[in-house]
Amino acid sequence: MIDPTLLDGQKFQITIQRLCRQLIENHNDFANSVIIGIQPRGIYLAKRIAEELRKILPNNTILHGDLDITFYRDDFRRREQLIPNQTRIDFVIEGKKVILMDDVLWTGRTIRAAMDALMAFGRPEKIEFLTLVDRRYSRHIPVTADYTGIEVDSIASQKVVVSWKETDGEDKIVLLSER
Repeated sequence: MIDPTLLDGQKFQITIQRLCRQLIENHNDFANSVIIGIQPRGIYLAKRIAEELRKILPNNTILHGDLDITFYRDDFRRREQLIPNQTRIDFVIEGKKVILMDDVLWTGRTIRAAMDALMAFGRPEKIEFLTLVDRRYSRHIPVTADYTGIEVDSIASQKVVVSWKETDGEDKIVLLSER
């Protein structure tokens, strides 16, 4: 049997650190940049990235928030009763460089909804996107990540699951196939 684990342990942490270094290359001291995690699972990535950046840049302020996209999704009327998540953006994004973050990029629809939701908070100077896992195939909307942890070639019947130490007990990415 093939091991479904794509990333875990030390390699998971190294991937987070590499993404932080790439962000620092483009955003320097983060004086004009903010990090926003997309609910529900992108908030764990954004929090982890923000914490790691604070370790690397201890004298800098790293602003980070959470964005709920429930009512901006193009399928929200097709689903059962939805329970919105919480949006927490307690800073101004007007004129800032916003780095949206989500754990997995697949169809691109979540990112489109996030950009729509973000506009309710002002007009950023620029929006970038960081993802831990880019599924590469099956895009419905032409979205690409500016920063990518790993790329995975998968088919629609497969599922990428990201586990976080904070909520799931371990940092791990697995690719599951339906049987």
